[in-house]
Amino acid sequence: MALTRTRVEVKLTATQTKPDDLSVPQDAIEYLKALSFTDGAGAGAANLVFHDKRTLAASATENLDLAGVLSDKFGTALTFARIKAVLVVAAAANTNNVQVTQPAANGVPGVFLAAGDGVSVQPGGAFLWVAPSAAGAVVTAGTGDLLTATNSAAGTSVTYDVLILGAAT
Repeated sequence: MALTRTRVEVKLTATQTKPDDLSVPQDAIEYLKALSFTDGAGAGAANLVFHDKRTLAASATENLDLAGVLSDKFGTALTFARIKAVLVVAAAANTNNVQVTQPAANGVPGVFLAAGDGVSVQPGGAFLWVAPSAAGAVVTAGTGDLLTATNSAAGTSVTYDVLILGAAT
């Protein structure tokens, strides 16, 4: 099965104004960074994608096991050898944050600097990590294949979207 038309884009547009006596000077920026991926496993290539909307109960934690546990939308088990992009978007209606971490035991190295490191995605917020190199972040079954998502507090569940792009070899 081929992965086609794969592209990661980040766009930021903003206009800053400063009213003056006779004019309104402005600074407008439109920044777009787009990274395209071909089907495959080398630099600038990917051939696996996982995406899902997930919900965590209050204070719950789940490990996303990238070595044969997750399935694509066709029911095929995904065994990532490398990951090239991770996107986590927290639902705006969440009360708590979604924490995305490299667990101390069996975490995928390379997305974060060290075991236990992570990011806190606030309600309505997003986290994006992209590594289009041939290496990406290496996944090793059983010893380096987990990303962890945690609901930051008690009281309410959280919902988040997760997309993981990678390669099988």
